[in-house]
Amino acid sequence: MGELPGLESSKYYERARKYLPNGKGALVTFGIKGGYEAGRKLIDAVKLFSLVANIGDAKSLIIHPASTTHRQLSSQEQLDTGVTPELVRLSVGIEDVRDIIEDLAQAIEAANGATHTVAEPAGREREK
Repeated sequence: MGELPGLESSKYYERARKYLPNGKGALVTFGIKGGYEAGRKLIDAVKLFSLVANIGDAKSLIIHPASTTHRQLSSQEQLDTGVTPELVRLSVGIEDVRDIIEDLAQAIEAANGATHTVAEPAGREREK
């Protein structure tokens, strides 16, 4: 996975401070437990996010590269390009953060059956 340029521990921190003084990007990449099948289920379960290959929109976008943009490649070719079976990529939009978090939480639960806890922005947590 990539580095977070907004963290002081990142080798890109100084560049991010210089070139992105008003904030860092909203691209998030993570792996979902359950691999390829869980990634496909996650994509099918989101309601707020749009499934598209582009990034950088005002609305939240999601993609599971192994089953979409990179599906024509062999498993080894996917790995060579950095695409793992569990990889999910988000481009976070301007919707209410609570709606974004809730949609991801319910989709992850649908993908792998795990219960989830949603952290409220004020620090309170609620069980779903």
